[in-house]
Amino acid sequence: MSYVFGNVVLALSPHSALGALLIGALILSVVIFVVLLIRRSAKHVALHLSDTTALQFISEFAQLLVFVLGFILYAHLIPELRSLGTALLTGVSVVSVVVGMAAQTTLGNIIAGFSLVLYRQVRVGDTIQLNSPLGVVTAKVEIISLGFTQLINSDGHDLVVPNSVMMANTIIRINRGQ
Repeated sequence: MSYVFGNVVLALSPHSALGALLIGALILSVVIFVVLLIRRSAKHVALHLSDTTALQFISEFAQLLVFVLGFILYAHLIPELRSLGTALLTGVSVVSVVVGMAAQTTLGNIIAGFSLVLYRQVRVGDTIQLNSPLGVVTAKVEIISLGFTQLINSDGHDLVVPNSVMMANTIIRINRGQ
């Protein structure tokens, strides 16, 4: 396809190397613009929230999704990548099973992170009691990420607890954070 702007003709043919690079640069520019827009919007919304855990997760997930969609769009527009994509799709099914088996613990932590963020059983600022290998620990929740929850105990020590452990244990909430 060719576009004419005044006397300048810009060839964006996906069949040529230059056209493929220009299309890639254009898609990357749009993706970066959208990601920056998501970050800016999230910062603006965060000013009005007391707990930004869910907002941070949604923002990071949306940014990842924009990059993936940008890559898929690019791969779809370039004919040489379409055939490569078909071959990769076949291999991805086998690889996904292998990776899924190898990453069971990590995936379990991510799913537990989804649950913690969505159900809000524990919130940033809460003081809780939790069973640990050292016994019952009383600590304040500082950060809830997708994989881990960071706590600070009364001695000021950081405790990093996998979210699957947070979901599997009985947690006693001593007080609700603000």
